[in-house]
Amino acid sequence: MSIQPSNRYVDKAPWTDTADLSQVERAEFDAPAYVLVWRKFRRHKLGLISGLFLLLCYLILPVAGFVSPYTANERSADYLYHPPQGINLWHEGNFTRPFVYPTIAKPDLENYRWTYVTDETRPLPLEFFCEGADYRLFGLIPSDTHLFCAPDGATVFLWGSDRLGRDVFSRILYGAQLSMTVGLIGITVSFVLGIFFGALAGYFGGKTDWIVNRAIEILRSLPELPLWLALSAAVPSNWGPVAVFFIISIILGILDWPGLARAVRSKFLSLREEEYVRAAEMMGARPGRIIRRHLLPNFRSHLIASATLSIPAMILGETALSFLGLGLRAPAVSWGVMLNDAQNLASIEIYPWTAIPMLPIIVVVLAFNFLGDGLRASLDPYRT
Repeated sequence: MSIQPSNRYVDKAPWTDTADLSQVERAEFDAPAYVLVWRKFRRHKLGLISGLFLLLCYLILPVAGFVSPYTANERSADYLYHPPQGINLWHEGNFTRPFVYPTIAKPDLENYRWTYVTDETRPLPLEFFCEGADYRLFGLIPSDTHLFCAPDGATVFLWGSDRLGRDVFSRILYGAQLSMTVGLIGITVSFVLGIFFGALAGYFGGKTDWIVNRAIEILRSLPELPLWLALSAAVPSNWGPVAVFFIISIILGILDWPGLARAVRSKFLSLREEEYVRAAEMMGARPGRIIRRHLLPNFRSHLIASATLSIPAMILGETALSFLGLGLRAPAVSWGVMLNDAQNLASIEIYPWTAIPMLPIIVVVLAFNFLGDGLRASLDPYRT
């Protein structure tokens, strides 16, 4: 039997490492985990933009007093329900520094509303890095310097004013300090409880698992909104805004942990049978070390994604309670408190800018959801 020569074309050029695509692919996946996650996350454009937006929001929170032209409860009695004002750069065809036009309030006795007449003959330049009402940077450092202020004889209500003449834009910035922080505190409480009880149930099993599961089922069987209302109504009305804020945060965290605990339990039930866990047990590692060093790191991606998806739910919970008058109360400022002031539908119809506090709630909740979706898809970098 003779061997016939092959008719296939054979490239006689020497083989080079650059042509070895398998080595290139292997080098791609041999990078550190955080590099792989970042490479995949930056391709998720919506999640990346949402993450940058939320980062900017949280960076502004400590310096909200500096960015806002007014303080949260600063009133202008002569400018009730003032419509939003624009900052202008052109006057009579000439480019100039940022300015506003002065306005004069006039009562409309036929429609029982305030109207404002703009004097477009007097452009008044804005003042930058100016002195205004006192506030505290980072909640600690007293200061009275603002990024920009209204000139004498004019106002700068970018998003209008409310029924007491308070600047809506400034109040939204101050309200973000509470509304966006309540989710961080609540998720901390929820994660501590959820991971602790879920790890106990999933790793030890037996009676511990049975007790934790019954507690989870009891909490999840209770209607959520009435339970929120009952616990919030139990908060003494004479407590200060700071105490009420922390109590509301803890309540939201306590009611949110059963879902996370059940997820942790199911994951630990499967991971505890892995060989590396059995090896750690035979080497004498304590249960706490096994959970902390071997089980939780394999569950980290799910925890991060769950956190970003749980924070908006807590922001909505605080907003709902404050809107119903059972959460934060004046003089505290949050987005829910601002919406509580805008419950009168007739006022919203006449002065629609009083409903603007709904917009940051919608935008922030959507941003957290998009970020969570991007992280959930990126934290498993080996999945295509």
